[in-house]
Parts: sequence; C-alpha cells; structure tokens
Amino acid sequence: MSRIQATFEQLARSHRKALIPFVTAGDPEPGMTVPLMHALVEAGADVIELGVPFSDPMADGPVVQRASDRALRHGVGLDGVLGFVRGFRATNKATPVVLMGYANPIEAMGAERFVEEAQQAGVDGVLVVDYPPEECESFAGLVRSHGMDLIFLLAPTSSDARIAQVSRLASGYLYYVSLKGVTGAGHLDLTEVAEKIPRIRRETKLPVGVGFGIRDAATAKAVAALADAVVIGSAIIQQMEAAPAGEQVLYASRFLQGIRAALDAK
Repeated sequence: MSRIQATFEQLARSHRKALIPFVTAGDPEPGMTVPLMHALVEAGADVIELGVPFSDPMADGPVVQRASDRALRHGVGLDGVLGFVRGFRATNKATPVVLMGYANPIEAMGAERFVEEAQQAGVDGVLVVDYPPEECESFAGLVRSHGMDLIFLLAPTSSDARIAQVSRLASGYLYYVSLKGVTGAGHLDLTEVAEKIPRIRRETKLPVGVGFGIRDAATAKAVAALADAVVIGSAIIQQMEAAPAGEQVLYASRFLQGIRAALDAK
C-alpha cells in the first residue's frame, strides 16, 4: 500500500478531508523549500504537492508562473527538486509527496532515471500535466513498478469516456480541476463541481481532490463537502509574496492553519 493510499484510508476512517498544499520547489529561494514543507505538515497538510519549476507552465496562472520564474532564477531544476525531497525525508517518513510538473524536465532526464531517482528520494506520486493517458501507458507502468502513484487531472470538459480512461491508469487520487482556466483563477463554480464529482465517482473508487480557484477557508470548506481532498496552491504562494523577507514560511503556515481549521470544523 502506498503512502498516499494509506493516508486517504486513515482520513476516511477519521471522517476528515485531505488538505493538499501546492508549492513550487525553490520558491521563494532554495533554502526555504524543506523548512516550508515541514511547516505545511505542522499546519495540517496531509499530502504535499511539490511543483517542479518549468519555463512554460501552460496550466498555471500568473502566481505559479512567477514562482517558477523565481525558482529557475535560483537554478532549481529536477535534480534539485529531488534533493529537496531527500532533505524532507531525512526527518519525515510519513507525509506523502507528489511531484507536479511538466513532461519536458522528465524527458530531459530520461523517464527511467527520473522514476528510479524519485523512488530513491522518497517521492510517492507524480502528476505530469501534459502526459495524456493515451500517451503514457508505459510511463504509468514504470511508475507503478517502483511503488509510486501516477495522478491525473480531470476537467469540467472531461467526458465520461475520458474519465473512465483516466481512472484505468491512475492511482493514489484523481485531481479534478474545478474551472475552465489556469491555476489561481477566481471563478470557481461549486454547482458544476457538485455535478461532476458524482460522475467521476461512478468510474473510480479513487479519492477525488479538487483544486484550481480555491482561495480561502470558505471555498475550501465548501469544496470539502463535495470531495475527498482540497488542493490549494496559488493562495499560499500569494501569502508568501506578501510576507516580509524571511517570514514567507510563517505566513504560508498560518494561512494553511486557517484552511485546516475550516475543514475540521463541525
């Protein structure tokens, strides 16, 4: 059983919803990444999505684009991201870590080397935005053979056939993009989410997380009533951008504590 599966099963037994923060590795500067990961766990994170910096993050809005730009200016690449995971694992063996990014860095490293080194570093799951299911059968098998989960995105425009296709390959959880847009957009349609989640559940027994457009405790709580997990990224990065120098980790963790409290409130 993967760490991701074990985490969701434990949360289900406790009647709690998963809180999954996304942060970009190396942002705001490399020395903060591992302390930030630990602080997010202390603040209530159940799984951490760690973004791999990329120069053309097509699914991301301006907030995550800026985070990638800052990390790239510090020279953070895929090797560095795996180093952050190793550093995190030195003292945290329990919290699942999912790498979220794009195909180019993986292709540049080589898929087999990436999967082997990710497993050795302590990565639990991989989400590659631009690996469609029909083009990554072999990659999915490679990831699974190394005991990791391959996570896919679903969108409001995903057909039932597409949901079924993704569900056949995916493991860990499914990530439902709650809007027709990029990360951080502000037009979250809860009615559409409420309609789509049951359609996804008809095709899979995997937990369903919802992200893109979740900005505060109120929207997080509303989404948690419909899904198994809440994914929040741009709002955390904005907190760090607004923080005084040296206090980015504190601002991020305080913000996430508020989200956790909202999810756990009766």
